[in-house]
Amino acid sequence: MSIAGNRADPVEFLGSWLINKFRYYSDLSTLLFLSFKELISERKKGFSLIWEITLRQIYFTGVQALKVTAFVSLALGTLVIVEAGSQMNLLGGLKFICQILVLVIIRELGSLFTAFIVIGRSGTAMATELGNMIVAHEMEALRAMGINPVYFLVTPRLIGVTIAVICLTIFFDLIALLGGFLIAMLILPVDFITFLKELMSSLTGVDLSVGFLKSFAFGLLISLTCTYHGLNVRYSAIEVPQAATKGVVSAILACIIFNVAITILFYL
Repeated sequence: MSIAGNRADPVEFLGSWLINKFRYYSDLSTLLFLSFKELISERKKGFSLIWEITLRQIYFTGVQALKVTAFVSLALGTLVIVEAGSQMNLLGGLKFICQILVLVIIRELGSLFTAFIVIGRSGTAMATELGNMIVAHEMEALRAMGINPVYFLVTPRLIGVTIAVICLTIFFDLIALLGGFLIAMLILPVDFITFLKELMSSLTGVDLSVGFLKSFAFGLLISLTCTYHGLNVRYSAIEVPQAATKGVVSAILACIIFNVAITILFYL
């Protein structure tokens, strides 16, 4: 057989790639649809338990991530304020500094950094937990007891992670802006009231709406992709870390692509 005969046909490779991507996004869409469909159709069955699982997910994803979120946001806010302030005359450039803060933190990095923190903590945990449940045949046990696994396992995680990401993004932005300024105030001769007034004048409703939209979408994307890859574990425990890795990578790519698309749509 010739060397040319061993080479993959580019058209065949492209077609196979497109089919796999179509199946992947189709499966994600189906899982998202079923999770909220079951929330409506199964709402009378064990709702208190589902609510408890959702609260636990919010606590794990949101509350337990406050420390690392505060550290990252404080560092980011301080760096942005100090770097911006060191490059211009503050008497005439404070408004421009506030515009930079809104651009960097509110529009872009606040929600994105929060998403990365959640992916690193909760995304891997969700994929690993669900994968281990499949290996241990707990899914079969749930079905044998008449419990819908999507309603019991996926729906609470989608809701809990989404709520947690929205709240963490608000917390991240506040700490980055206000906490960062309080530290930078030791270096930059600007009073807090003047800074706050300029910041409020630079902030628009579109900025807040885009920040909320991004955090909402990031929460759904993270929980959806990580639970999907966790549920795709089939046979052995070796697949569990692979599923966690795929879930994390897919969630990061999805968040970045969505972030770029929303920024282009609203600001360009």
